[in-house]
Amino acid sequence: MSLRIYNTLSRALEDFSPLVAGQVRMYVCGMTIYDLCHVGHARMMMAFDTVQRWLAASGYQVIFVRNITDIDDKIIKRAVERGISLRELTDEMIAAMHRDLGALGLQRPTHEPRATEYVPQMTAMISRLIDKGLAYQAKSGEDAGDVNFAVRKMPGYGKLSGKSLDQLRAGERVAVLDGKDDPLDFVLWKAAKPSEPQDARYASPFGEGRPGWHIECSAMSCALLGETFDIHGGGADLQFPHHENEIAQSEGANGQPLAKYWLHNGFLNVDGEKMSKSLGNFFTIQDVLKSYDGETIRFFMVRVHYRRPFNFSDAGLDDASLGLKRLYTALDLVQPADVALDWSRPHSSQFKAAMDNDFGTPDAVAVLFDLAAEVNRSRSAELAGELKALGGVLGILQNDPKAFLQAGAGLGDAAIQALIAERAAAKASKDFARADQIRKDLAAQGIVLKDSPAGTTWEVQK
Repeated sequence: MSLRIYNTLSRALEDFSPLVAGQVRMYVCGMTIYDLCHVGHARMMMAFDTVQRWLAASGYQVIFVRNITDIDDKIIKRAVERGISLRELTDEMIAAMHRDLGALGLQRPTHEPRATEYVPQMTAMISRLIDKGLAYQAKSGEDAGDVNFAVRKMPGYGKLSGKSLDQLRAGERVAVLDGKDDPLDFVLWKAAKPSEPQDARYASPFGEGRPGWHIECSAMSCALLGETFDIHGGGADLQFPHHENEIAQSEGANGQPLAKYWLHNGFLNVDGEKMSKSLGNFFTIQDVLKSYDGETIRFFMVRVHYRRPFNFSDAGLDDASLGLKRLYTALDLVQPADVALDWSRPHSSQFKAAMDNDFGTPDAVAVLFDLAAEVNRSRSAELAGELKALGGVLGILQNDPKAFLQAGAGLGDAAIQALIAERAAAKASKDFARADQIRKDLAAQGIVLKDSPAGTTWEVQK
């Protein structure tokens, strides 16, 4: 079975066929970095980290671009509030993002362009759109000088969202500005305002100002991947207007399709409700890392198919922790052999079939549990090695099993081993009350003792 992916553009599951044999060029809309990343951002970036990992495991050379938006109204506002430059703010937030994503085991993209590094490419694309009659400069009103895209002049606008022009409305991130010819028109270049700081201003043929949000992604993706590339991804919330507008301006300027396949991950809710600071259910990645390790968060997310709505909850995280513990317990039974991925093996074949079905991580994870059960029964180093290798495709099970199982203990190993020895001595002298008390005392601290013919081991109850 070859890889099949759901293409939002065609609204169908399609056989994947890259534009260049053996190579995949993929662009994913990244972060607007005025603050710390939250769990919704983690959900999106985890989805496409999984996609690019499977493409690489399938033998493709993956050129993965995930941009950084470092010029934006919110960035300007936050920098002014803090009394620092835009660069100081964005450098700080990028460093925090990299720490957070590293803790979750996300691989760095091939390229991570900053929007401010591609302003010349943006202005060149805008100029082409003006020359083709698809863009115009506002002449009056408080937004005089802005360059807008003329939506109704672009044939096929709305094909990604599947709506006619009359059905579409300006999205929440597209303000209906004074000076537009049509409410659906969107801004390509924002003329500088007297109140804006100097480092938010760039020279252009249209006057001093800065790029609009949509043109940034078009310019960066085309500059790094070509005018047509294989996969464009992002959150479902970006389908309209952001991705619709990317298609319009890119195809209007270049005269050819922007991307062959469009992938969108599902929305994230917290305990069944939309995440919102006003509801008190807003969590940054750093917030969650205070209570759960990064691998548990990762496992929690990959157990849900990327296109499905994702419900973030402590109960879900706790369940993921127990599941991950089961897998590591199997790896702790026997030293895994160094096994290369071989898709002809029965479990590996099932894993591949799951992932080839639109990156079906839930079924792939089910294969891991089946394989762990086989390891528990057989104590096979080969099967343990296969389990570890398949887990690595999803970015899990690469840590030392014992270290994972014992992580989070309030007592150090030496102190716990001393209590284990004291318990063994108490049992030998038939002081069973003392032996039971030691077990209970350790259990109260989340430390579980496991007796076997080979001796007593311990792990943290997760």
